[in-house]
Amino acid sequence: MKYFGTDGIRGHVNSSKINGDMFFKFGLAAGKYFTNLKKNKQTAIIAKDTRLSGYALEPALVSGLASAGMHVYTLGPLPTNGLAMLTKSMNANLGIMITASHNLFYDNGLKLFGPDGLKLSDKIQKKIEDLIEGKVEKYLSKPNLLGRVKRLETGTDDYIKILKKKIPKNFRLRNMKIVLDCANGAGYKSAPKMIKSLGAKLIVIGDKPNGFNINENCGSTFPNKLQRYVKKHKAHLGISLDGDADRVIMCDEKGCIVDGDQIIAALALQWKKKKILKGGVVGTLMSNYGIENFFKKKNIKFLRSDVGDRYVKEVMQKKRFNLGGEQSGHIILGKFATTGDGLLVALEVIQALNKNIKTSDFFNVFEKVPQILKNINIKEDNILKRSSTKNAIEIAKRLIKGKGRILVRKSGTEPKIRIMGESVNKVLLKKCMKIIIKVIK
Repeated sequence: MKYFGTDGIRGHVNSSKINGDMFFKFGLAAGKYFTNLKKNKQTAIIAKDTRLSGYALEPALVSGLASAGMHVYTLGPLPTNGLAMLTKSMNANLGIMITASHNLFYDNGLKLFGPDGLKLSDKIQKKIEDLIEGKVEKYLSKPNLLGRVKRLETGTDDYIKILKKKIPKNFRLRNMKIVLDCANGAGYKSAPKMIKSLGAKLIVIGDKPNGFNINENCGSTFPNKLQRYVKKHKAHLGISLDGDADRVIMCDEKGCIVDGDQIIAALALQWKKKKILKGGVVGTLMSNYGIENFFKKKNIKFLRSDVGDRYVKEVMQKKRFNLGGEQSGHIILGKFATTGDGLLVALEVIQALNKNIKTSDFFNVFEKVPQILKNINIKEDNILKRSSTKNAIEIAKRLIKGKGRILVRKSGTEPKIRIMGESVNKVLLKKCMKIIIKVIK
């Protein structure tokens, strides 16, 4: 698709697709598509992360939506799943999150949600793209049908109220010390407020956004800072969110990083014991082979989807599974959420740990197969289609066949090629990775 990737629309600010003119068109097209003639009042809600560019792009998006006849509520900084939850609870036609997720400040983008709080399917995204490519002037409302715009200051509190419904009323964190890294992003208000309300001893970092420092040497893509603080303060648990708070990476009391696969495995085991795990678990093509072996041993069904949490959710819905996610920390608790929610996942883990279970014991449930991940910046869009690249990938896959696996894919969110390799034979794995990297670089 021209605009949409694996997780919405994303790119450099003031590039060809991330600018005021395009955001007006996105708003107008999305507003047109989600107009529901059965409703008297057409509504859209907008939230954003803490990037400076959000203040330039949001008015353009609002203008497009209002021009399509949508009444618009703006919520300010709010986690992505908070936006998804409120889209559903407010009975809105659609919800739009202005964010570039884990990317640095110079990027921005959009994540779109339907009235059910779900991310849009490829089919719907394509229809919106077709509308954008058409004569958008046709979608402009008559002057008397323009939408109104209102700022809602209660978004954070409303989101927290929904989260609290998922927690037992008398649940309290006593004597638990937690380090929380908000990535200077969308969760910088809601996450500390929620966890503090449960009585935890909380050390908060990454909670001073300035428009430029989102995800900068902090958050789920840079968990080293979390490690240092957990060790320094002798905390029981470290929680690290990303820019829009839909990801979570954790750290145990020993200072060891816990990725999405490890969190998913621990929760699956916990839910199976509590008899609330339905069907099985959905991972992605990037999920460690060790987690697949673990689920086989525990007699838990495991399926892989394409990379991207909306694809995980699609498989979960189709198979009626209630747990799934990605190694990167996008984890969907199907009982409670329509998309990844770092804070919600953290609360689920915290409830399990409150029963005097060490964090390291809770997460140490399977052995990872050695894995190497490489992200290579590219300028050539079609580099994977080159014969030299195809040949290198084929050679590497032949060498590692039966001893591991290699996955090469173009990122749907950044101008990068992602290479993932797994094998117990580390020497062979590095050799195969080098063959591919040499050609792409």
